Amino acid sequence: MDAREYKALIKKLSSELGFVGAGVTLPRRPAHYDKFLCWLSEGHAVGMGYLETERARVCREDPSMLFPECKTIITLLARYPSPVNLGNIPQTVEQGQVAAYAWGEDYHTVLVEKLNQLVSNFQAATGRTMRSMAVTDSVPLLERELAQSAGLGWIGKNSCLISPRHGSFTYIAELLVDVQLAPDEEMIPDHCGTCQRCVDACPTRCIFPDRTIQAERCISYLTIENRSDISTKLRPLLGNWVFGCDICQSVCPWNRKLDDKSVDSRFKLHPHLEKRDLVNELTLSEDGFKRIFAYSPISRARRGGYLRNIALVLGNQRNLKAVNRLIQVMKCDTDPVIRAAAVWALSKIGGEQIEAELKTALAGETDVSVCHEINQALDGIEGK
Repeated sequence: MDAREYKALIKKLSSELGFVGAGVTLPRRPAHYDKFLCWLSEGHAVGMGYLETERARVCREDPSMLFPECKTIITLLARYPSPVNLGNIPQTVEQGQVAAYAWGEDYHTVLVEKLNQLVSNFQAATGRTMRSMAVTDSVPLLERELAQSAGLGWIGKNSCLISPRHGSFTYIAELLVDVQLAPDEEMIPDHCGTCQRCVDACPTRCIFPDRTIQAERCISYLTIENRSDISTKLRPLLGNWVFGCDICQSVCPWNRKLDDKSVDSRFKLHPHLEKRDLVNELTLSEDGFKRIFAYSPISRARRGGYLRNIALVLGNQRNLKAVNRLIQVMKCDTDPVIRAAAVWALSKIGGEQIEAELKTALAGETDVSVCHEINQALDGIEGK
């Protein structure tokens, strides 16, 4: 078989494994690399220090630094459920909202398993050994740029990769291989046109004109990567989101008519997310959190971030059913970030009982940041 036949076979085998797109590109300096450096220099990586390391910069500039034998990068797309189409989305007051990519099992595990199977199937079909490195967003690569250069889509105004056939509710995965294949033609046309729906719909106005994101204002960053308190100005803008955000994708016209038949069942809504109650979940222990979310992308937020988010959402909802649990968390949780979030939530609900409980908690609180939060809450309640 020649290189052309190898590429055709890889695309066929990838489709059989459930990937909805496959393209080939070369391990070269991405066209958008300078934009990435500019984004870093402007401080938008905020708490994501792993993006700024020397290794992260070098490997993003030259992907072959990750895998020296790399001659070709096979870039693949896999669909996850579209929240635009499904009726069983967790959007009730009791459940909050979780970004669709995190509804099922951890995609890192599932996709790397599929990538390794693709290599095995290729070797079985050709009798040729193919050395490879299988990755998906866990190593320093500019994945969306690779996918665009492989002809799989274009980078939209919301910074997501948009496929003309499969929209943007897709995972991106890569195989760095030692087989020389001809690259596919890059997708150059911008099919966003004059549409500004994603920009206009973003609650925190975090989308820049150059199609990058002001991460420090993005709900996905705030609820997942951010380990500390969330600014009081941004807390109300979280709305009902306890993990991630789908707003800029859900309003995109390219996501209107997606067919979820190609979605792996492991990515579909987990029974726990379908049945959970935020008030009950607010008191999850460390062990309980790890047990429930061990194989879920939600584990990325860790217990501290996840329960902080839940408390803030309950405050946004002015959820009276949550008062007793929020008081318990404010007084007893070992994590000051969670306690502070519970204080803010209680202040949004308000009332004489809550004012009394805040004063009691202040008398026994030793963390400076939580004391500040309580004082701010009392000032707000007394000023009403």
